[in-house]
Amino acid sequence: QVQLVESGGGLVQPGGELRLSCAASGTIFSINRMAWYRQAPGNERELVAVITDDGTTDYADSVKGRFTISRDNAKNTVYLQMNSLKPEDTAVYYCNLNHRTIVSLWLQYWGQGTQVTVSS
Repeated sequence: QVQLVESGGGLVQPGGELRLSCAASGTIFSINRMAWYRQAPGNERELVAVITDDGTTDYADSVKGRFTISRDNAKNTVYLQMNSLKPEDTAVYYCNLNHRTIVSLWLQYWGQGTQVTVSS
């Protein structure tokens, strides 16, 4: 089993920054991708940023140039550096892991979520 534990959320003023972390534990296969999603009240969960096992990244248009996703494979940890935060970034942020098992089955896991609130 895989467990994902997020940390780093909180309250920040517009223009501020936060760094989210997500530590994965358990058996994690080498072919994988890790991602951050977010869900604001009344909205669907949306992809924010993704990073593959080879370091390829992609971002939602709304966060390009402000957010940076990175990972430390030795620690099985993924980070989301969020700069120039806006009130519309307010949401619960979820860590997500997809990995391909030895029988080529893709499995998906979610963290419990961490609240990010951008407000003055």
